[in-house]
Amino acid sequence: MGSHLKNILIVSFGFLLLFTAYGGLQSLQSSLNADQGLGTASLSVLYGAIILSSMFLPPILIKNLGCKWTIVVSMGCYVAYSLGNLYPSWETLIPTSIILGLGGAPLWSAKCTYLTISGNMQGKKENKEGRDIINQYFGIFFLIFQSSAVWGNLMSSLIFELADDRASITEEQLTHCGAADCPVTNVTGNSTIDIPPDSLRYTLVGSYIGVGVLSVILVAVFLDDLDKEAAQEFRDNRQPFFSVFLATFKHLRDKRQILLIPMTMYSGFEQGFLAGDYNKSYVTCALGIRYVGYSMICFGATNSISSFAFGKLSRYTGRIALFALGTVTNLSCIIALFLWKPHPDDLAVFFVFSGLWGMADAVWQTQTNALYGVLFEEHKEAAFANYRLWESVGFVIAFGYSSYLCVDVKLYVVLAVLVVGMVLYGCVEYIEYKNPTACIENKLEVEEKPYIAQSKL
Repeated sequence: MGSHLKNILIVSFGFLLLFTAYGGLQSLQSSLNADQGLGTASLSVLYGAIILSSMFLPPILIKNLGCKWTIVVSMGCYVAYSLGNLYPSWETLIPTSIILGLGGAPLWSAKCTYLTISGNMQGKKENKEGRDIINQYFGIFFLIFQSSAVWGNLMSSLIFELADDRASITEEQLTHCGAADCPVTNVTGNSTIDIPPDSLRYTLVGSYIGVGVLSVILVAVFLDDLDKEAAQEFRDNRQPFFSVFLATFKHLRDKRQILLIPMTMYSGFEQGFLAGDYNKSYVTCALGIRYVGYSMICFGATNSISSFAFGKLSRYTGRIALFALGTVTNLSCIIALFLWKPHPDDLAVFFVFSGLWGMADAVWQTQTNALYGVLFEEHKEAAFANYRLWESVGFVIAFGYSSYLCVDVKLYVVLAVLVVGMVLYGCVEYIEYKNPTACIENKLEVEEKPYIAQSKL
């Protein structure tokens, strides 16, 4: 695979470093910045900004800068968010959340475009199906990328272990943990969260900033600029702004895209629940904030291994079987979280839930990305922009109501979105069965409408 594999590895390790920092911060927002719901509010604003940027920024940046430099510029936006966490307040976190949000959609769009271009080029070179190579590349990417949850959260847990004084959790407080946690009781918002001293916060956030800067340098220096000529030709023959802006919404005329919206939103809901609610109402409430990192390490390790495995298995089992596995796993976890009363004596159970959630999330990430790439092969840019748009809507809603609804209500919401999403996904598969999508010839060319782009997560 030569140079294409090298590029995939550089992109993967660049994202690994970047999301070692961002993933660690996101996992801690609901606990570390719990005052007045600042942490979850910043995440909601962040993904709201991603929604706006999904509407127009990905095609504009990718077509003008190319995939490589879009990734580099967008990575810089993520580093800005880490800087805002040095001195968290409404004046620092909200603006940097907006900056990150504006860079989020182009980042994932460019990444997906880059992987798809590489897969198609390699497929043509090896005389193989481009979609098979794309699946493999996404599997490699997520194998490396999802392990960022391990390293970022390991950093936070090890640093927070250095704290001298830790709050004790009483049996009475434990009765308000889990599905019983509710903003009215305000238990997890105060006494059960042992906030670490500022010195440890500065150490952790400073480390995250350094890792983020390293990721920018890695991609800027070593990644090949595959679509440089296409970007240059686009700049020389620039399209009207609104033709680019409306491409995302025109794609909604495809009924398959409409049917996939709930399942795409569920990806945001389930990740938002884990980061915003499970970490706070189960792990932090019953064990303390230092265990959030360890719990997310379990999630990340399982997610990483499963992502690689599912990328390989999809060629033999097909995507439907894997989507079914993810559905059953998440459904079982949601029901169990309704019934379980978290307690420090059940330490292993906290990690079982994290691991199972990580396995299910691996399905949503690898297979949904691949599904969009296969179904909308001729309109990758608009399709992946829609993916990021609707996933971000799920994040915004999940983080937006995090500080206002009781956990049991949130579980009902996540369950409902999962069921609706999978029923409509079944309709898409039925349509695809009746009218299979033709596989277009693998190529990297500039046609009448010159562009090479797409979008992500």
